[in-house]
Amino acid sequence: MDPVQAQAGASNELLEAQSHLYQHLGIPDIIHNHGKPITLPELSSALEIHDPTKAGAIHRLMRLLVHNGFFAQTEVHGNQQQEEELYDLTPSSRILLKDNVMSLSKSVLASLHPAIMDPWHVLESWVRGDKVTPFENAHGMDFWNYAVQNPAFGTLYDEALASDSGMVNLVLRDCKSVFEGLDTLIDVGGGTGTCAKIISEAFPNLKFTVLDLPRVVSDLRDSSNLKFVGGDMFELIPSADAILLKSVLTIGRRGLLEKMPRSYFKQRKLGKSVIIDIRYEKEWEKLFLEAGFSHYKIIPLFGLRSLVEVYP
Repeated sequence: MDPVQAQAGASNELLEAQSHLYQHLGIPDIIHNHGKPITLPELSSALEIHDPTKAGAIHRLMRLLVHNGFFAQTEVHGNQQQEEELYDLTPSSRILLKDNVMSLSKSVLASLHPAIMDPWHVLESWVRGDKVTPFENAHGMDFWNYAVQNPAFGTLYDEALASDSGMVNLVLRDCKSVFEGLDTLIDVGGGTGTCAKIISEAFPNLKFTVLDLPRVVSDLRDSSNLKFVGGDMFELIPSADAILLKSVLTIGRRGLLEKMPRSYFKQRKLGKSVIIDIRYEKEWEKLFLEAGFSHYKIIPLFGLRSLVEVYP
């Protein structure tokens, strides 16, 4: 590996480790609840750190996080006219506050979970082996079965999808035309319904259904225009004018898309599929044509995400 690439990779790993650590410690929430910039002794006290050596480690961690833009630092004169460091939140750390409507705290924890990171360490054996995905190579099963057999991870993943939906749906409000004219819509793999709730509130006359595994939706309550259905997306998708797939294809469920033109749209003579996910346009084109769709329309959202309308 090129030395520059190796150094960049090490820096990215360090950044991820820092983010993971301060999320577990809850530092953003401590500063937020403090109500004003916090000193290192105040932070150490809130973290219940009484060992001076560990307090020194927190100081070094905070300096790294300030350098990477997670926190802001100012210096003021203390009671004895000595300079004292104060730490405050930045936009990067505010979106990780647990009570923030757009919090990505769970997304960070899920992205850095060992179950997600382990496949990166077996890429060589995956390339040379016969497993379909690196995840299967690392864990001996696909993502969905792993989530069922490891409920704590499955719950964290569901929470991560919900927090990500809160961010994406700020943009969805600018794409209202996509949902206009629909009477019914089903969110396939819609988790706890965060995405569905925002869309259904914007379109009160739209009947919305969220389809996900029974363990995900069993305790969720229906509303006037939103209901939850437990089931398997590969076995049966309830009838609707259109379907919504958000972040479902990213984790290896392209087989679902390949089944839809035959078993879903053609049987019910329905209109379109709405996909929110990450792909290059050439990848979308290849995926849709191989699955038997006729045409599509891409609407860029933010970052790598796009909203795609796909027609049978």
